[in-house]
Amino acid sequence: MPSEKTQKIRAIIKKARRFDLIVALLGLMAMSIAILTLAALFIDMAVTGIPRLTPEFFTNFPSRRPAEAGILSSWVGSLLVMTVTALCAVPLGISGAIYLEEYARKNWFTSVIEINITNLAGVPSIIYGLLALGLFVYTFGLGQSILTAGLTLGLLILPIVITATREALRSIPQHIREAAYGCGASQWQVVQHHLLKYSMPGILTGVIIGMSRAIGETAPIITIGALTFIAFLPPAPGQPNIETGETAGLFDWLFSPFTVMPIQIFNWTSRPDPRFHENAAAAAFVLVLMTLSMNAIAIWLRYRLRKNIKW
Repeated sequence: MPSEKTQKIRAIIKKARRFDLIVALLGLMAMSIAILTLAALFIDMAVTGIPRLTPEFFTNFPSRRPAEAGILSSWVGSLLVMTVTALCAVPLGISGAIYLEEYARKNWFTSVIEINITNLAGVPSIIYGLLALGLFVYTFGLGQSILTAGLTLGLLILPIVITATREALRSIPQHIREAAYGCGASQWQVVQHHLLKYSMPGILTGVIIGMSRAIGETAPIITIGALTFIAFLPPAPGQPNIETGETAGLFDWLFSPFTVMPIQIFNWTSRPDPRFHENAAAAAFVLVLMTLSMNAIAIWLRYRLRKNIKW
């Protein structure tokens, strides 16, 4: 016969297992409700919007006639804004993370920087829009342009890129650094040939997740003055500028008025005509597919790069 103490221990273990089972079931239930809700919304959006996904929908400008309206200016604008965002945020974020993780001394100054980076990651996006309105639009005189939008979203995702890069660098075993230093490599050679190479899967994942967030942002873009209705594209280099009539330079498109997919969706959903709501569902479906595609690329790149890494 087991002793009284053994029976008490078994009772405690049994109670703990029962509690773990209840918590696991509650977590599974919460996750299932969230997934089913998201799936229901996505299916409803797809059923409503897929019939509008014709070639003309992608090649037509917005129109007051629902059947003729398209997303040409908005998807081109989103593509250009995301290009500027990536060019601004990715090099700066990766460089800043490398400095903080590998070069900067651990003192109160770097601690303040790290705390601010963490806090900036949680700042509402509308604050970035107000900052950009005062800094880029009024102080620097960049106007309500693609460049301003790209810089604004670049600031928005910069903390995400820095944090993801630092975590990727921290995941590399210390003996990799020590072995490289033992072979006579300089600090930059260690970073260039070893740390960046081995941490690239995590860095790319963080970058694409940040870009996925930026492509769906609406508040900062509205704040800096994105147009809700635009029936022309930014001037291509060498082509006549619609506004001035002069031949466009190589970077004139950076200072062109613009719109993006979330703004176009917002514009259509605010219309009373149900046919505009179908257009909004189709545009939202395209935007969701773009976001899911970016996340799928991140997963594929991470798998492909990690497969080739051998410690």
